[in-house]
Amino acid sequence: MLSFLCGLAVLASSFFSRDAHLERLRGVVDQMAPGAEAEALTTSVAIVFWGSLGAMVVVILLEAMVLGSAMNQRGWARWVMIPLLLAHIGAMLVAGAFLVPADATGSYVVLLWAAQLLLALAGLVLLFLPSSGAWFRSRQRL
Repeated sequence: MLSFLCGLAVLASSFFSRDAHLERLRGVVDQMAPGAEAEALTTSVAIVFWGSLGAMVVVILLEAMVLGSAMNQRGWARWVMIPLLLAHIGAMLVAGAFLVPADATGSYVVLLWAAQLLLALAGLVLLFLPSSGAWFRSRQRL
């Protein structure tokens, strides 16, 4: 759950500072395609920013749904978490290129994402401990 909170904190801070991100991305896109029309530039920047933010939201929501299944003693859910966590890392690397602020205050974003990954990995390891395996095999609900 702490991993989700870290991820949501990054997404919220990126959303609330979207104007700074959009301006920074406007410069990046303008360098990649100099002389582009203003409307095309604005559309490209919006697609990059909202696509990155959306990809992270989708991955976090999928992880939350699968974790909910795991909490209902569905053994398959812990196996689904492995590729889902790998997809999360991939989405984070892509989104990091666009959502991490360029100034010095960007370090909190990197720290929150690192905490998110470490907590998610720790949670995944806990799902595969022998005591967790016994819990998944039992049909008793607590």
